[in-house]
Amino acid sequence: MENLKTMTDDALVKLYLDGNNQAFDVLLMRYQERLYNYIFFIVRSREMAEDIFQETFVKAIVTLRQGRYQSDGKFSAWIMRIAHNLVIDQFRQERSENVVSNDENEFDLLNSATLAEETIETKIVNEQVLHDVARLIDELPDSQREVLHMRYYQNMSFKEIAEATNTSINTALGRMRYAILNMRRIAAEKNLILTLE
Repeated sequence: MENLKTMTDDALVKLYLDGNNQAFDVLLMRYQERLYNYIFFIVRSREMAEDIFQETFVKAIVTLRQGRYQSDGKFSAWIMRIAHNLVIDQFRQERSENVVSNDENEFDLLNSATLAEETIETKIVNEQVLHDVARLIDELPDSQREVLHMRYYQNMSFKEIAEATNTSINTALGRMRYAILNMRRIAAEKNLILTLE
């Protein structure tokens, strides 16, 4: 029998639907870390992240069993979209989108970072800057924080982000732009200087 771990996602889905539960276990192992980290990054609560993580896979199993999964080679985007929708449902009543400033200067805080560790002082300064950036990210609206996390922490393309969040590429790009503008505005309000040595 072919090694399940080398099979494509869609082949594993088909096997699972044919009654091979180990095929779904391989899918779970393949995406569990990435999916859990994504959920935890947004909700910031281990208990809530674990609940949403488990609910994501339960919903995936139900959808697969009902024959509603469309096999298009995008299982990872599909499972991320389920998680995304569950996270949004969780926070729908709690938060509303913030207004962004009219600052037209674009500057990508995260892409400008170089991590040279030549001295202990430089390392300490860099750690403080990264801590400040993390604090800024926490203050962003959910949709902006989510796109930023997918782009910089999961190295997803804007096309993948759009698929995972069930939005257009332009919406994903817009959310990223507003996230960066908001981070710059918040940094200015808090008198933070975000440059890594």
